[in-house]
Amino acid sequence: MTEDPRSIVRRQSVPHSVSRPVVTPIYPSVVYRSTDADELDSQYEGRASGYTYAREGHPNASVLAEKIDWLEGMDPAWGKGTVMGSGMGAISAMLLGILQAGDHIVAGDQLYGRSLRLMTKDLPRLGYEITLADPTDAGAIAAAIRPETRMILVEVVSNPTLRVADMEGIARVAREHDVLLVVDNTFTTPRAFRPFEHGADIVIHSITKLLAGHSDVTLGWAAGRTPELNTAIYDAAVTWGMTGSPFDCWLAERGLHTFELRYDRAQANATALAEALVSTQGVASVLYPTRPDHPDHNRAKALLGDQGANMVSFRLDGGRETVNQFLHAAEHIAFAPTLGDIGTTLSHPASSSHRGLTEAGRLALGITEGFIRTSVGCEDPDQLIGEITKAIAKAV
Repeated sequence: MTEDPRSIVRRQSVPHSVSRPVVTPIYPSVVYRSTDADELDSQYEGRASGYTYAREGHPNASVLAEKIDWLEGMDPAWGKGTVMGSGMGAISAMLLGILQAGDHIVAGDQLYGRSLRLMTKDLPRLGYEITLADPTDAGAIAAAIRPETRMILVEVVSNPTLRVADMEGIARVAREHDVLLVVDNTFTTPRAFRPFEHGADIVIHSITKLLAGHSDVTLGWAAGRTPELNTAIYDAAVTWGMTGSPFDCWLAERGLHTFELRYDRAQANATALAEALVSTQGVASVLYPTRPDHPDHNRAKALLGDQGANMVSFRLDGGRETVNQFLHAAEHIAFAPTLGDIGTTLSHPASSSHRGLTEAGRLALGITEGFIRTSVGCEDPDQLIGEITKAIAKAV
């Protein structure tokens, strides 16, 4: 204890220790003290490394970003990825940092629901021009290119229909037209696909999902293959206030420690569930990328190998009433608009992620009222399959 009680309110240094913590400490401090103005200049001008104000970066975000950078195979010469407060924050910072009003984006027409809203409603209001095109057809992407096109944005595996983008063809189109290729790798993760190795210029993640894996974190990450791109993304994130909290970054880092174990178990469970659903009465169709009956099976095998990931979608015979009966019967499986949790969750895109589309718009993507998206977790596979198939039997 300090001898002078008037110093209680003064900040003290961390007690010295010759040993170091095994677990990364949480750094909740908003500000960091410098020795003098010259030292602060050195940090801002890049001659010294350190932290100043948490919105501009903090140790927990740096630790997390470095691990995701490594997972995605980034070359250190490109700079560093940036962690933001959500996956949508990562997309927004990327767009705000790189594009200008009047620039044109070609985006996949089967993006995550909020990404589609951003493309169709919010970005046009800010002066961006958007064309949606089928990512499974590189020709459709090429046909949408204009002289003012600056960027192509796609997901490797679409949400929720699990269609597989023609990544090789799209990368070729991007090179031929000298436009940036942006890939949202949330569904596939670097365990199944590393976009930088396939021509991507920028990669995005919702860390909230499989990377963190426990539904207790909201974070995003974005990175590019040049220092200029990474500086632009970072500056936009800092300026627009998109910084992720130290506690969320700390939780996400902890989740990453088991990422590969969770991914492999969930993927094995998803493969088994898809196989079981094919022969389940009341199931009209099953979508899983590595199944031979998937419409993009050959492309999935070429891009992903045996990595089908953890998402299984299926259509029930029937509409909203059948879905509700199924969800009530599957009472031990969470009905929640998320994915990538340690436990299995069920989602109904028509009433959640894609509710912003018209019914005709949803049907054009194959999203019927009977469409269910399943984010498969790490439960005992026999228990999981038994619960879902029994719930279907009660509903149809």
